[in-house]
Amino acid sequence: MTDTTTPEPTAVNDVDTTVDPVERVLSRAEARTGARVFGAAQALQDVTTASDGSSDGEQWDREERAALRRVSGLSTELEDVTEVEYRQLRLENVVLVGVYSQGSLADAENSLRELAALAETAGAVVLDGVLQRRPHPDPATYVGRGKADELKDIVAAVGADTVIADTELAPSQRRALEDVVKVKVIDRTTVILDIFSQHAKSREGKAQVELAQLEYLLPRLRGWGESMSRQAGGQVGAGGAGMGSRGPGETKIELDRRRIRTRMAQLRRQIRDFAPAREAKRGERKRNTIPSVAIAGYTNAGKSSLLNRLTSAGVLVENALFATLDATVRRSETSDGRVYTIADTVGFVRNLPHQLVEAFRSTLEEVADADVILHVVDAHHPDPAGQLQTVRDVMGDVGARDIHEIVVFNKSDLVDDDTRLVLRGLEPKAVFVSSRSGEGIDELRRTIEAALPLPEVEIRALVPYDRGELISEIHEHGHLLERSHEEGGTLVHAHVSERLAASLEPYRVA
Repeated sequence: MTDTTTPEPTAVNDVDTTVDPVERVLSRAEARTGARVFGAAQALQDVTTASDGSSDGEQWDREERAALRRVSGLSTELEDVTEVEYRQLRLENVVLVGVYSQGSLADAENSLRELAALAETAGAVVLDGVLQRRPHPDPATYVGRGKADELKDIVAAVGADTVIADTELAPSQRRALEDVVKVKVIDRTTVILDIFSQHAKSREGKAQVELAQLEYLLPRLRGWGESMSRQAGGQVGAGGAGMGSRGPGETKIELDRRRIRTRMAQLRRQIRDFAPAREAKRGERKRNTIPSVAIAGYTNAGKSSLLNRLTSAGVLVENALFATLDATVRRSETSDGRVYTIADTVGFVRNLPHQLVEAFRSTLEEVADADVILHVVDAHHPDPAGQLQTVRDVMGDVGARDIHEIVVFNKSDLVDDDTRLVLRGLEPKAVFVSSRSGEGIDELRRTIEAALPLPEVEIRALVPYDRGELISEIHEHGHLLERSHEEGGTLVHAHVSERLAASLEPYRVA
């Protein structure tokens, strides 16, 4: 019999293992054949170690996002109409379920912890969960009929109203599991899409999320009853009622599918219409030979915090998964005055829905078009190697595999020396930084500066003193190697762009 007692919530790093639900799960590791109960999420950072925001600039968006909170203790069916004034979003109580094969228990536990963090970010309360070992998920009910019955008992015991599966369920699996557990069943993809829909702010971001949602919804439509009207002729239609009883020719579900396809076509056109503005901005940077650096990495690894630490950008920072979705580009300078841009991009997660990869391809172009990629990894995460592999797989999908990569282990203030040795073994050339304390930021700046590409033309020129704007442009967009003041002007030796080299050509010297 599976223990379904829900412990009191404790901090992630609480040393009291007697009440920690995760420790309660791991202590049952010898029970390999049965269901395993899972507890609260550990993928989010402990509130005691989360950034205090002192280096993150003005966090105007954080107050706006915190203004809408889910209210617990209110059921779906309102008993008193006055509750409408106070209810904003309903707080769902969820139970997680996952399947793992022989030898993949650790990966399954990390994945379920991550799913718990996703559910909490979406606004739900994780009450409990189940991990079952079997060679393959059951094609009918995902966990098998017997374990589905046990899951039904767990759901009833803890008072959950939603079950979340740690995979992308087939429509038939979801319906069959709902029939057994008698509550709503959703999958990992649905939770991620829900988070994206909550956090999207720009017009392009909202259009991308809606497109991904519709692509996911299309094969999962359901309908029943009189809404399933079909065309029939003569005495066949409507039980032999004859003329005037013929259906509209399409079922309601077919009409919905056609409307969804029409809306998806509109969204794709909208997203394409955003492309010229992005291309114009990129084209301007390319004409001025401004190098670009893209920050990529796992969600909640600290990408926005790192951007704020490097540029004081004031981008929203929150201890949540997928807190920022829209690409943010900021200007920065090297120690010798060269200008470059840093772009913050959407985070990745294991089993990222392919609909989101396709819908956010325009945003991910910032990664593909960059000269340098800052690959940010959470040093405090239990599976940093999995983070590295997941992000590199997505970067390969968008054509960014050959771009120069700098691996950055963030949150280094939370790890000890032994963990650093393990991480150094994963990536010998990685830079350890802490966006919270500022550790390693200067070293990271020097590493970025050394990785930036030099302009393609090397030139020596004696620039007259009345052409000081050329010297200023060399400082801003070129790489100055030597400079001396001569009688006829300023003698410079520099790497510059072809456009600037053409302006300096009249003053070129041997």
